[in-house]
Amino acid sequence: MKLTNLRTLFFLTILIMSTTISKAANNAQISYNVSFPEAQAHYADIEMHITGLQQNTLELKMPVWTPGSYLIREFAKNIESFSAEANGKAIASPKINKNTWQIVTKGVSAVTVKYRVYAFELSVRTSFVDASHAFLSTTGIFVYPANMLHSPAIIHIAPYKNWDKVSTSLEMVNNDPFTRHSPNFDILFDSPIEVGNQDVFSFDASGVHYEICMYGGGNYDKEKLKADLHKIVEQEVAVFGENPNKHYVFIVHNRQRNGGGLEHLSSTVLGASRDSYANDKGYQGFLSLVAHEHFHLWNVKRLRPIVLGPFDYDNENYTTNLWIAEGFTEYYQGIIVRRTQLFPVENYFEAIESEFNTLENLPGREVQTVAESSFDAWIKAYRPNENSNNTTISYYNKGAIIGMMLDLEIINNSKGKYKLDDAMKYMYNQYYKTLKRGYTDAEFKAAFEKFAGKKLDDFYAKYINGLTPVDYNKYLGYAGYKIVDELAGKNDAALGVATTTTAGKKVIVTAVQRGTAAYIDGINVNDELTAIDGTPVTDAAAIISGKKPGDKITVTVTRDGQAIDLPVTLLKNTRVKYNIVSVDNPTEQQLAVRKKWLSL
Repeated sequence: MKLTNLRTLFFLTILIMSTTISKAANNAQISYNVSFPEAQAHYADIEMHITGLQQNTLELKMPVWTPGSYLIREFAKNIESFSAEANGKAIASPKINKNTWQIVTKGVSAVTVKYRVYAFELSVRTSFVDASHAFLSTTGIFVYPANMLHSPAIIHIAPYKNWDKVSTSLEMVNNDPFTRHSPNFDILFDSPIEVGNQDVFSFDASGVHYEICMYGGGNYDKEKLKADLHKIVEQEVAVFGENPNKHYVFIVHNRQRNGGGLEHLSSTVLGASRDSYANDKGYQGFLSLVAHEHFHLWNVKRLRPIVLGPFDYDNENYTTNLWIAEGFTEYYQGIIVRRTQLFPVENYFEAIESEFNTLENLPGREVQTVAESSFDAWIKAYRPNENSNNTTISYYNKGAIIGMMLDLEIINNSKGKYKLDDAMKYMYNQYYKTLKRGYTDAEFKAAFEKFAGKKLDDFYAKYINGLTPVDYNKYLGYAGYKIVDELAGKNDAALGVATTTTAGKKVIVTAVQRGTAAYIDGINVNDELTAIDGTPVTDAAAIISGKKPGDKITVTVTRDGQAIDLPVTLLKNTRVKYNIVSVDNPTEQQLAVRKKWLSL
């Protein structure tokens, strides 16, 4: 048989197999029952029903990661007691790889699968169950049939004891809050579920109904929260010109100390400290978190890098554009809160100054580009070690700074006609709404150039794909501002270590900064600092206070049970602390840019 005919036969076979699988997927009906008979022991019990099967083999898979959190988390590790039955009889369901179970379904049209999930990892991206509530991060709860990601599913929740509420963006079935419908698995995996006795209140903004679901109590003021979140929503809708949701859910976990958030298609999960709402700093921090995660409903959930959808739930999904997806969202969290006029300009400057100082005090800024930081998120960002500050940066942090730089570049070059909002809205309309796909790096670059009115090859070479130090004064100068270093002129000495003090009062080195005295002269992470020039160490920074660069000291450490004396020559403390101040006599053009940028 000729090669051409072999190829033809091969592709015909693949086509027939694909058609058969597609037909089977279209006919299958999927439902889940979720119960919590041992909530106090942190278990969710799942019963999955699949009917209308027409294939000989069924593979069930558990995602290995959750979109928005770029780390392989191996959710299948939490599954136990996996079993299957058909026609009332047990059938084999062997596990064939780390996250896949295989069931022979020849001659079988319906299967029931049962398994348990241990849920005791407290974060916005992982499931947690106890006697007070259940938070279901759905990628770690529901297995799905391979090749059936487009299939709808019904989810029924059987609450534990006196639980009386379900909070999720999934639509109710027959007005039953405990029965929800998902049009497909991408939506199911993007719709976390809170079950318990959470405090639920609501407001309407831009024609969308918003629910706020508070677990854990707290000193929040409901009416103030509703009013202020309304302002944030309206400001963000104004950027893109529409809100694509019918309703949206904020799930907030209030604990003694908590933080972080994870975006979803029509909801978000937020971590907050329950007693932080009554002070200005804590409350502004919470509103910034709200602004960040809510902005994601456009930026990354719909307007997103081309590789981030449709998702591959089995493997890493690599992109060099998280500096846009996350970094720009971090930039907008501050500027959006500024636009609400809830806080003065000085508060916004404190936030952006913090971004500057974080980047400039990281040795990793001279090692890793922001594009590399995005691409390597899977192996570096979520797995930091004692040397990470020396070798990496955050695409959140530098991306936020780049967002500010491009915003000011666009405002200045267009003489106030455009700002970064216009590029974001254009990309949303062009790629999400019109082309119905994600964007490439080159396509977003072209949009920036469209509204800046200039080529940005040099900008990309320096700041996206290169390691050129940020020229803060150039971009702030467009708005008549500049940076000053509060620590300039000081001649303090620094050892260059971070330490922690144990319960036994031992001072242990946790990090050594590249280029410092400790780095050059051989102090190691995990060394116990016992003495400096014979003086017992209780606070290393206090002991070297008053010493100057060039001074020689002897640092005594205990390493692997042995005492070692290390001669160390102190070096100048290179830390910076930038503040934003106005230039003298700003021009009319600078004042116009300033007004456009800061909504004055």
